[in-house]
Amino acid sequence: MKRRHFLLAPAIIPGTALGLNGAVAPSNRTTVAIIGTGNQGFNDMKAYLRDERVQVTGVCDVNRESPGYWEGGIAGREPARSWVEWHYAREKRAGTYKGVTAFDDFRQVLARGDVDAVHIALPDHWHGVAVTAAARAGKDIYGQKPLSLTIAEGRAMVEAVKKYKRIFQCGSQQRSDVRFRKACEIVRNGRIGKLQTVLCGLPGGIPDFGKTAHRQEPEPVPEGFNYDMWLGPAPEAPYAPGRCHVNFRWILDYSGGQITDWGGHHPDIAQWGMGTETTGPVAIKNGQAQWAKEKLYNTATDFTFDAEYANGVTLTVSSRVRGGVTFQGSDGWVWVNRGAIEASPQALLDYAPGTGDARLYNSENHFRNFIDCVQTRKEPVAPIEQAHRSISIAHLGNISLRLGRNLRWDPVAEKCIGDETANAMLARPLRKPWTLEV
Repeated sequence: MKRRHFLLAPAIIPGTALGLNGAVAPSNRTTVAIIGTGNQGFNDMKAYLRDERVQVTGVCDVNRESPGYWEGGIAGREPARSWVEWHYAREKRAGTYKGVTAFDDFRQVLARGDVDAVHIALPDHWHGVAVTAAARAGKDIYGQKPLSLTIAEGRAMVEAVKKYKRIFQCGSQQRSDVRFRKACEIVRNGRIGKLQTVLCGLPGGIPDFGKTAHRQEPEPVPEGFNYDMWLGPAPEAPYAPGRCHVNFRWILDYSGGQITDWGGHHPDIAQWGMGTETTGPVAIKNGQAQWAKEKLYNTATDFTFDAEYANGVTLTVSSRVRGGVTFQGSDGWVWVNRGAIEASPQALLDYAPGTGDARLYNSENHFRNFIDCVQTRKEPVAPIEQAHRSISIAHLGNISLRLGRNLRWDPVAEKCIGDETANAMLARPLRKPWTLEV
């Protein structure tokens, strides 16, 4: 993919989608910097550009520019800067704009007094360090899912956001989808009777999203890529194209495979529907998994485990059941996935909460909801405590599967009961000089 093709790709975009109506002067906009302009971060950046209340003032990535991202595409800080400048140039009579700074170290962004909020879309192993640092720096934060690499990091992130009174939105954007909200309101208002079982169907496998899986042997670090900074708090390891960018997700040092990638989505909706979004299960049981056995990749490719709750509900997280979230009750069921919702009896789909019924947070756009809350200081639809509780299910599942045994969990103390080996896996050592300072 040629760089000129990458940069010119958005040539046909309606002016209304670009915020050309001049509704908000740049001097009055919320300033946002994007930290991580690879896969998700590059796409997320476009949502801020469509919000007339936002001015994107900076982009940050340890990679200047290279292929190896989604479908082998090109990304990095320089393509991101070019895209933002192209966008804002369309608002200028002169047709040019040079007001975006590109950084290679997120600490440079956090030191800027002219940045109100940061969008953090880094590999999972960076989330804890970057979010706690951003909170200390007084920035509001949109943090991509999965929230954390470990349960201990997630708790530190929660405490930092709380201590410094920051707005935090987790990128579990299904909460801003009307179908998911409807399904959860059906369940929470007792329309399927007594809730018994919830099934979360997640993808399996280790897809080669970056088209680099064939390059797992060590290679020289490309010019323009600060690989040591990319590793950050993770253990030292030789550079290989198949290790970085999008395929990092299949390596346990940096992520948790499909279990944590999608664990930030469907189990989050399960918690929302169950009304357990600020707590968690009391046991993880019946785990089975198959694992990747390549030179680099070692996450689960096929898996299933049950999370049991104190109220008797069982949540099954599995690559072996229908994708999406299925709530099964004594009087019916409802299934929801992106773009679709089904129920039995079908009349459940006609339900709308009435007077006295429980209503869930109504957000129609995840990014706009974040900016709304930055400006009003209200809690967003996917706050950090709830995101932490949701991804903890995935982390516990991975621990149970790796140990090959059931776990008893105390959701108040956030400790495994009578299993010190499992408790030791709730955190990871950080490579110096990185810390989780709160």
